[in-house]
Amino acid sequence: MPHVLAVASGFPEHYYTQEQLSAALREVWQQQQLEVAIFDRVQKSVTVSGRHLALPMERYRTLDFEAANRAWLETALSLGEQVLTQLFDQSGVAPEEVSLFASTTVTGIAVPSLEARLMNRLAFRPDTKRMPLFGLGCLAGTAGVARLHDYLVGHPREAAVLLSVELCSLTLQLGDLSVANLISSGLFGDGAAAVLMVGDEHPLAAGPATVASQSCFFPDSESVMGWEVTNRGLKIVLSPGVPEYARQVRPFAEQLLQTQGLTLADIHAWVTHPGGPKVIDALEESLTLPPGTLDHVRRSLNQHGNLSSSSVLLLLEQALSAPPPAPAHGLMLSMGPAFSAELLLLRWS
Repeated sequence: MPHVLAVASGFPEHYYTQEQLSAALREVWQQQQLEVAIFDRVQKSVTVSGRHLALPMERYRTLDFEAANRAWLETALSLGEQVLTQLFDQSGVAPEEVSLFASTTVTGIAVPSLEARLMNRLAFRPDTKRMPLFGLGCLAGTAGVARLHDYLVGHPREAAVLLSVELCSLTLQLGDLSVANLISSGLFGDGAAAVLMVGDEHPLAAGPATVASQSCFFPDSESVMGWEVTNRGLKIVLSPGVPEYARQVRPFAEQLLQTQGLTLADIHAWVTHPGGPKVIDALEESLTLPPGTLDHVRRSLNQHGNLSSSSVLLLLEQALSAPPPAPAHGLMLSMGPAFSAELLLLRWS
């Protein structure tokens, strides 16, 4: 089985409290007849205390789609290089030792993709396989690790990297007063994370093993979550039905665990994407977890906001730094557009 050898994360330098961000948005949107009571209630309900932004706050007023995407690419490359450098320093693996380089984002568009551009900044081999992922949204953190697992099962002596860069603030639509956009404006933040995995015959094989994964697709749920691509950029699609879909993930989790002779009671570490407070509550209730089991997920949401695909990788980083007493199992879980979910079973030996 492959192993998660190292995880690194990073954030843009600009940080604002939720009060600062809400005040700035309120000022702009009151000119567009914002219902202030609804806005204030939404901003408070997401339970976020502050977030990192790709740009200084005042610059967002003048961004069009082209300028926002240009800023996304510049920041994503700088932040991606920083996080990857940290990852290689931590792991003892050099870029030229990586056989597969995957990248994921859903907050900007670049062709060539991020990993191709970063191969011009770091010493990856010219024959490195690339796997850009787009469109999976928050799902991509767990799904990306699962796809690295799939590759390394067949290449047990090799190393693979996943880079996630999500700059959600650059998708903000200042002309959209829908409830979905009001929620998004208070919920999502900016950040990046990278994971280095190795096959079980790699000389540095260590860390939790990735045992098996499970994909979950819910038919005819395209309108639940995603982007509507408009002349002004990426407009959020976010249905109030997301928590109800989260409640339906349990059978898939049980199916995955049954293949390994396990039950939900055998999971000691929950590495769960913090979609939002109602989603966290729905998962805790539907999985019949003791109250407070996902408090570490709530803290991550409070400190950084929802970082789309990067969020679950921050929680994976925490799990590596403070692992459960071995032997133990953990479960990574993310949900995203389609509606869909991805689960990955971890094992500390």
